[in-house]
Order: sequence, then structure tokens, then C-alpha cells
Amino acid sequence: MIKLDPTRTYPHETESRTIVRFQDCDPLQHLNNAKYFDYYFNAREDQVATQYNFSPAQLFREYKTSWVVYQHQIAYVRPATVNEWLRIVSRIIYVSEDTIVTEYYMTDDSGRQLKNVLWMTSKYVSVVTGRRIPHDPDVMAFLAAICVRDVDFHNLNFNDRIRQIKEELVQEKMEGESGGD
Repeated sequence: MIKLDPTRTYPHETESRTIVRFQDCDPLQHLNNAKYFDYYFNAREDQVATQYNFSPAQLFREYKTSWVVYQHQIAYVRPATVNEWLRIVSRIIYVSEDTIVTEYYMTDDSGRQLKNVLWMTSKYVSVVTGRRIPHDPDVMAFLAAICVRDVDFHNLNFNDRIRQIKEELVQEKMEGESGGD
């Protein structure tokens, strides 16, 4: 069972680092477009395991449920290149009775240059019937604890969100250079 620790505050955003592997690049030494998904999904799996002590296999085993991908929106802003260190950020930006939207974005290692943004919409399903079902109460409580609260998903389009992320990165850069004042 998914158990939330009432004494703990859960991060709404997770981040990790990775390096672009030669085998994952095209002839121009750019990360292959399809490989962004692998990098994101591997990062998210590791992030939720370490930050939330949770794994999708836990849903499968304990609840006989899973999330299945329903839709992707992806923007290739700048190429990630062979041997480049990257930062991958992931966060849940929308939760409903049977749906989640996970937002991923990738930057250079300094966190200042946006490389890519992905929205992945997933539906909650019973692995027994293969049909969409409402989130279990424990799962819903977990999602509520980790979901970013200040993203108005229904009134935001993808391109506007890319601009917002870019602005946040610029703001963080300016705060970092001024010492946070």
C-alpha cells in the first residue's frame, strides 16, 4: 500500500543528471528525437524511487493497476549533444479522477539553457480489465501530495508553458548571479 508520511513534505519537482551517450545520437551527434522519451522515463523512474519511495511496479502488484500513456506533446527547443551533461526535471502538473499529466523538461547541466519539454498524459487503468478506472484513494492522496499546485493546466497551452519555463530559467540565472537578492 502507498503510505504517506504525515511528518514529511514531499517535493513537487524532481531532478536528476545524465550524460548523452554516443549510441543514442544521430549522425549530427544530437540526441535522437525518440531517445528523449527513454531519457525522461528512466529519469522519472529513478526520481520517484528515490524521492517518494515509490515504483510503478508497486501499483501493478498491490493495486492491480497502472498508468498507460494516452498522449504526448513534445518540443525540441535546442539539441542535446553527445557527451553533454543534462538536467532532467519532472513533475505532475495535473491530476483528475483517472488522469495525470507529467511535465518533463531538459536543460544543460547549468540549468540555464532549455533543451526540450514534454507533456505526457496518462490514464489510470485496471490491469485485469484493461479499462480506465478512478484512482484508488491512496493513489489519489499520493498524487495530491506531489502535484505542482500553481500550474493552471486547463488554461495553459503547451507553447505558453515553454515560454514560462524559459522565463523561470532566466529568472533563476539572474538570481544566481546576484546572490539570490
